[in-house]
Formats: sequence, structure tokens, C-alpha cells
Amino acid sequence: MRRRHLPSLTGLHCFEAAARHLSFTRAADELSLTQSAVSKQVSQLEMTLQHPLFRRVRKRLHLTPEGAVYLSEARKILAQVEMSTRYMQSYGVEADVLNVATLPTFGARWLIPRLNGFRFKHPSINLNISNRSEPFDMQKERIEIAFFFGHGVWPRAECIKLLDEEVVPVCAPSVMSQTEVNDPLALTKMILLQVSTRPEAWHDWFEAQQLYTEHSYHGPRFDTFYMALRAARAGCGVALVPRFLAQEELDEGKLVIPWPFSLNSQDAYYMAYPEHMADLHKVKSFTEWIKARL
Repeated sequence: MRRRHLPSLTGLHCFEAAARHLSFTRAADELSLTQSAVSKQVSQLEMTLQHPLFRRVRKRLHLTPEGAVYLSEARKILAQVEMSTRYMQSYGVEADVLNVATLPTFGARWLIPRLNGFRFKHPSINLNISNRSEPFDMQKERIEIAFFFGHGVWPRAECIKLLDEEVVPVCAPSVMSQTEVNDPLALTKMILLQVSTRPEAWHDWFEAQQLYTEHSYHGPRFDTFYMALRAARAGCGVALVPRFLAQEELDEGKLVIPWPFSLNSQDAYYMAYPEHMADLHKVKSFTEWIKARL
């Protein structure tokens, strides 16, 4: 599309405000424009899109089906522009932004407690932390530090091992009191809670004890360990999770281990950063801070 055929940000703002208020007048008041200016911007946008965005029914403004579809897209565009602008506003010589990606539950349970004091030690480094459950390209995603679970290999990156993983079953005390657990297979009577990123977890846990059950893959499925832990606490069943992620609830007695067998994972948790960024002050400062807290 040629540049002259692209809508302006002013046009998108006018359309979004008019769609939210269903009124050109109220949109104009919000944007400090005249009603005719808002109407003109929307008309130009309709000409560009070659679709009507609004229709009037008994002097009231309504979105057309095309308008409803474009409203969703316009909001995404405006939100992205705002995010990118704020990112650049916080990026500078005096305040370096360090983009960190982490596994959701690992970040909440292991990483965040270890960040206490980092800001006071390194006031010029602004941490921007996001969750990543799926594989990604650090360079394309502008990520400088990544925490992941695996074999310790990441393309064009240095990897530092943080900790091994021991997987244990956990459930609420009330659930265990309702079931007599004389062997591992008794856990299938509690409902096995599944985690999407570890589809083979229960199968591997039973297999390590030379056991097999058709229930290994049956049960409610959750995106993260955190959700599975919450479900286990709520009495929805028994979850198979890394012990360190459930340690807080185990210490408080909110969760118990119904069968003592634990499975040591072949993979481990790692911290990675791009090889070409190894000497950057913000990367060195952060990695040294984390290594000092292992």
C-alpha cells in the first residue's frame, strides 16, 4: 500500500473515540477538536478503507459490521504505537532498559524474589520483564536475558545453569484425606492435573516407577505450573510440579505430597544472553547479580 493510502494516527484516534462514545461530539470534546474535524477524519478513513464505519439510525450513531472489525484493529495499532513510544522514552544513556524473558511460574516464584535490591544497586538499569512459554528468537524479540528450561543450549547465546529440577506430586490436604494412598496408582483416583508444556509428565513419573496407567494423559489441562498449583490448592486434583515451585505451599501446609517418589528431570533451568552482548554493562550487572544469589 502506498504511503498516501495509509490512514493517519489522527484519523485512527478520531475513529476510536467516536466508536467508543458513539458520538462525534463527545469524541471531539475528548480530543480537543471540533465536531466537524472529527467527522472529516472519519470520512477520510472510510474513503481509504472503502467501507462505511458508521451508520445513523434515528439520529443515533452505530458501528457497521466493518466498523466493528476495524475498531479492534485500530485499537491494536494505537496500543502498539503507545507501547513503542514509551519504550523509547525509557531508553537512554542514563537509563538503560534490560529486556528479560522468563517462564511464567519460574519468574513469579524463583526470579522475582531474587530481584529485591537490584534497583538500588543499579539505578540506571530499568528491567522490562515479560513471560515467554514458547520458543522465540532473542534478537528478533529484542530480549537480552532469557530464563528457560532445557538442555542448556540456545543458538548464538551463552547459557548459565541455575538449578536442577525435582518433580513431585502435590495436592490439598483435604484431597489426600479422602483417598487411601497405598501405591502411586492411587493418585489416579484424585484426578491428575495436566500442564500443557509438560504433556508427558505423568507418564514419565509413573514409568520411572515401572508403572503404567491409561489415566496419564487424562485430566484438566493448564497453561502454567502456577495455574496447576492453584487448582491443586483448590482441591481440584493432584498436580505434578517442580518441588521448588511448590515449596512455599508445602512449608505452609497448604499442599502435601501424597506419594514420596520424586523424579529428577534430565533438563535444568538456565539463564541465557546473546554472545555479542556479553560485555554490555547492563547484561554483566544482571547476570552477576543472579549468579550471586544461586
